[in-house]
Amino acid sequence: MILSKYCKIFPYRKNLDSFILFSTKKASSVLISKSVLDDIEKDNLSPEEKETLIKLGFLIQDAETEKQEMLNFIDDLNAINKKFKVIVVLNLDCNLACKYCFEGKRKGKFYMSRETADLFIDFVKNNVLSKKEEIKITFYGGEPLLSTDLIIYISERLKDLTNVSPTSHLYTLLHPSQEGNKLTFCASLITNGTLLTPDVVGRLKPLGLKIASVTLDGPREVHDQFRPFKSGRGTFDMIVRNIKDVCDMINIHIGGNYTKDNYSEFPSLLDYLMDNGLKPDRISSLNFYPVIKESPEFALPDFTGGCVSINEPWLFDAGIFLRGEILKRGYGTQKIIPSPCMIELRDSLVVNYDGAFYKCPGLIGREEFRVGDIKTGIMDYRQSHNLDNYKNDECLNCSYLPLCFGGCRYMKFIRDGNLNGIDCKRPYLDATLERLIYQDIELTRSKQSVP
Repeated sequence: MILSKYCKIFPYRKNLDSFILFSTKKASSVLISKSVLDDIEKDNLSPEEKETLIKLGFLIQDAETEKQEMLNFIDDLNAINKKFKVIVVLNLDCNLACKYCFEGKRKGKFYMSRETADLFIDFVKNNVLSKKEEIKITFYGGEPLLSTDLIIYISERLKDLTNVSPTSHLYTLLHPSQEGNKLTFCASLITNGTLLTPDVVGRLKPLGLKIASVTLDGPREVHDQFRPFKSGRGTFDMIVRNIKDVCDMINIHIGGNYTKDNYSEFPSLLDYLMDNGLKPDRISSLNFYPVIKESPEFALPDFTGGCVSINEPWLFDAGIFLRGEILKRGYGTQKIIPSPCMIELRDSLVVNYDGAFYKCPGLIGREEFRVGDIKTGIMDYRQSHNLDNYKNDECLNCSYLPLCFGGCRYMKFIRDGNLNGIDCKRPYLDATLERLIYQDIELTRSKQSVP
């Protein structure tokens, strides 16, 4: 047995005679003594130690077999996946005037019609129901709650389709391969939170709504500068009030978008939430992300900030700092896990308001990245989206591969104007992975130990 190529070894700061092993392909960590590390290198482990380290992904039989496993990783993932995940863009309209708006110049009074919604439901019925065990739909915009009636319409029909009795003749016709397993449906929202009232949630929850992701861009003075109503009035107080009113009805995920100039102010938002009753037991998770720059085609003329690469040095410290502040207060946040790009996941799809299909929300409205529509179905996008871009010797020999898989296609396009090649995360992971692991050990105490 030998050490996996996708194993990182870090010295343990609290004991110079110990080391942390972290498997990037299993997202597992283990604290071992120097003597155990020596035994690994000499293949002199006890059967119990060997079994544990194999299970956690640290020991393998041979490098060539592991390389082949990584070559097939996403194909195997697609083969066993039983979920259909779809982001439905209900409109490109909004009641806010965000300074850095992600949709930018794409925004306008563009709404999905009832006819398009019916065609989408037909697409699901004809292409998904017989193959999957779960449908997970994310309603997106613009502001999706400007289309609340359409959310209800789509959810009712999808819920009806998935709730057909497993013993009925219709279920057998729709699900010939399911062998009586009931198909499930759940929904989530990505919303600015201003319309997320108890009345709205009360209408949507019986139709499968489980999660709402709401954006708070820092404390009130920062948030209101970046995310005001179109009138210029601040939105912070209304959003926080709505979160407090609905967080016991559904799961609330709070996200926030920071810049190089304001990220240091975000911890005061966390303190405000804690002081106002929105403690970790009422918020499902909390994550902060850097604002990403848009291409000139869609970027708003008055905003020039935003990053174009995760490897920008200021992000190393900003990301670590903010994640640490979140964990210190006991909130759940993003974990270090293998993370293939949505583009590589066969059963993940974006449906635009006009019925066009895309493989990433950042690519909507770019005709060269349209991959079909609800009438004609999905076309081959292997070349246009540079699938399997990580299947090269440099990536396969990189210990970070499972945490990257070629990086973010959208960021690659924003930076370089194309999807050729990879968006390598090595500089970022070199600078942050050890620190991220220490955060988990010291702030969540999530480590395992081999004696």
